[in-house]
Amino acid sequence: MRFAVVQFGGSNCDRDTRHVLSDVCGVDTDLVWYKNGLSRSYDAVVLPGGFSYGDYLRAGAIAARTQVMKEILRHAKSGGLVLGICNGAQIGSEAGLVDGTFTLNAYPKFISRHVHLRVENADSPFTALYREGEVIRVPIAHKEGRYVAPEETLGRLNREGRVAFRFCDEYGNTTPESNPNGSAENIAGILSERGNVLAMMPHPERASEPVLGSADGIKIFKSMITYIEEHGHRRMTHQEFLP
Repeated sequence: MRFAVVQFGGSNCDRDTRHVLSDVCGVDTDLVWYKNGLSRSYDAVVLPGGFSYGDYLRAGAIAARTQVMKEILRHAKSGGLVLGICNGAQIGSEAGLVDGTFTLNAYPKFISRHVHLRVENADSPFTALYREGEVIRVPIAHKEGRYVAPEETLGRLNREGRVAFRFCDEYGNTTPESNPNGSAENIAGILSERGNVLAMMPHPERASEPVLGSADGIKIFKSMITYIEEHGHRRMTHQEFLP
């Protein structure tokens, strides 16, 4: 099993994510510079947090239009797992991996603090080790993390169980006060139509060891590993990466 953590200019959570995957979870993990592309096959791809290209234009907009994202889109289309964290979620949204957009916070300032999330779907490759309704504690750090989508899209996400996490209070109540950035329906993480892509603004890699104050995020990575072990490898051949 092998994971890729893709680095863009401005990525700053890439090494943290590789540490969790390699040193905590024991998975072979490569840091992949975006210009080098996915030169080998991977079971899962992680788009880490950071500020790719300084968040110019819109957060994630420039990275989403690089060549490596075309390869990642084909990886996802083939059924491969893709996890986008914070800036990675913004890149995934800009690239069309998930529905909706992550935009400027309702209160337009950078927010960095721990929040509570309620697990809405415990039947995905990213959340299978959680219980539905479980409340976890994970940090956020963003200025453009407010999730927005048309009403029709929100309705479809709800009907299809594609909301993975919602911001909530410590008791699991999704109140306006527990919604740090004003996201529609307190949404903090969404799944793609096939369920093999998760885009989330909170940082599970910063909550994957007790020394960090919370280890609640580690189950996301371990769920991915368990899913791949149970469903087999979905590595693409080099030919499949070609346009």
